[in-house]
Amino acid sequence: MKCVVQRVKKASVEVNQQIVGKIENGFLVLLGVKQNDTREQADYLVKKLINLRIFEDEKGKMNLSIQDVQGKLLIVSQFTLYANCNEGNRPSFIEAEKPEQANRLYEYFCEECRKKGIEVQTGIFGADMKVELINDGPVTIILEK
Repeated sequence: MKCVVQRVKKASVEVNQQIVGKIENGFLVLLGVKQNDTREQADYLVKKLINLRIFEDEKGKMNLSIQDVQGKLLIVSQFTLYANCNEGNRPSFIEAEKPEQANRLYEYFCEECRKKGIEVQTGIFGADMKVELINDGPVTIILEK
């Protein structure tokens, strides 16, 4: 399982010209699920994400978590995080989990974040989404388990 975490001033996701999720001050999380990923891996990444200290404190040092700043999450599924481009120029996605299982883990991940008291907005799994963001910093971190 892989998360691309972007600290954002604001972010939104649109499907069929309708905003389906939007946040201010938080993380845009692109979440990829690989074959054979488990709930235990999701639990690890949720804990890491919630405790990731990449917001600035009063001294300008990255020292605060999303909970410390009462930030929000916009979590968007993205199977292309497991694209393999080693051979040829057309990516292979054979490492990505099948949609049904990937969606179950995506939904589980989102729900576990909510259980931590974080407001969570989402995209729509499997939809053609347009994501817009203002990256703060920019700060982009990759978490993988």
